[in-house]
Amino acid sequence: MKKTIPEKLLTIDELASYLRVSRRTIYEWLKKGKIPAVKLVGQWRFKKDRIDAWLESQTLS
Repeated sequence: MKKTIPEKLLTIDELASYLRVSRRTIYEWLKKGKIPAVKLVGQWRFKKDRIDAWLESQTLS
């Protein structure tokens, strides 16, 4: 059976640090549906590859 490497899920703190924005900014983006996210057991998580793709789409527009 082939094992896959689990995809990195970022917390709000990790994402804020990665994007160099405040936690408040992340929450505002979530509220407005601007950023790709999943909610697991009541906590927001972010797939790093989806965040990177989202960033690319933001710089092109």
